[in-house]
Amino acid sequence: MRIAMLVPAPDYPEPWHWSFEPQADALRAAGATVDAVTWTGADDLSHFDLVLPLVVWGYHLDYPRWLDFLERAERESWPVINPPTLLRWNSDKAYLTELADVGVATVPTLTAEQCCDADIEEARRRFGREWLVIKPPVSASAMGAHRLGPNDDLPAGSRGRPMIIQPLIDEIAITGEFSLMLFDGEYSHTVVKRPKSGDFRVQEYLGGVTLPASPPPGAIALAQQALQSAPAKAVYARVDVVPDDDGTLRLMELELIEPSLFLEHAPDGGAAFSRAIMSAAQRPRE
Repeated sequence: MRIAMLVPAPDYPEPWHWSFEPQADALRAAGATVDAVTWTGADDLSHFDLVLPLVVWGYHLDYPRWLDFLERAERESWPVINPPTLLRWNSDKAYLTELADVGVATVPTLTAEQCCDADIEEARRRFGREWLVIKPPVSASAMGAHRLGPNDDLPAGSRGRPMIIQPLIDEIAITGEFSLMLFDGEYSHTVVKRPKSGDFRVQEYLGGVTLPASPPPGAIALAQQALQSAPAKAVYARVDVVPDDDGTLRLMELELIEPSLFLEHAPDGGAAFSRAIMSAAQRPRE
């Protein structure tokens, strides 16, 4: 089986092999050939058995091109996993409001088309919280995310732009954010991510730490409920959940495009991941 794993453009500034290699190695161990293909320069991918967008870092920086890529993948029936309809839906964090509408316990989210002071005040009123987090609906790696206290002004770079607004979850700094990995809807393993002291962002490049963990009670059920509420089946998924300040477990994000899957912490070394990917090539595509 020949698999194309999509990777960033040549001028993308961050190293990406640390994410690519564990996933590629797991697939190679299962007998696949894995080629790194730049997603911005991908031409005809129909000759691959599968196309995995697992390292399409930077798609949020060139969003129109990303949407064009997904449209072409559908039009030309490229064997993309996860399916383009799911990737498109997952690209905009407004999906959180859709999941909340069907009963998934999410971090409360308000969407603002042209974010302004009135939106911030409405969020404080609706959530009953003075401290907020704002972020672009199309973003990655905490880019453009800001914590706003009661006396903080809306950052100039966020004003007048689409943003999502959420209450700051203090428990992230105490307990951390849990990431559950699921393959073909079945639970594999969990890590917990904690920010450095004084921060709210858990990414390692910002000083956060990632550790193996057991899932909190109810986390697997919440993750599976969220995935079952998505518009198509996810072959691979990372589901980020966090206990809120009242102890209720809530969905922070569904990562269905290019998540780090932390296979080094998988008890089977990534066998469930590679098995789900390889078997996807044998099923009719959605």
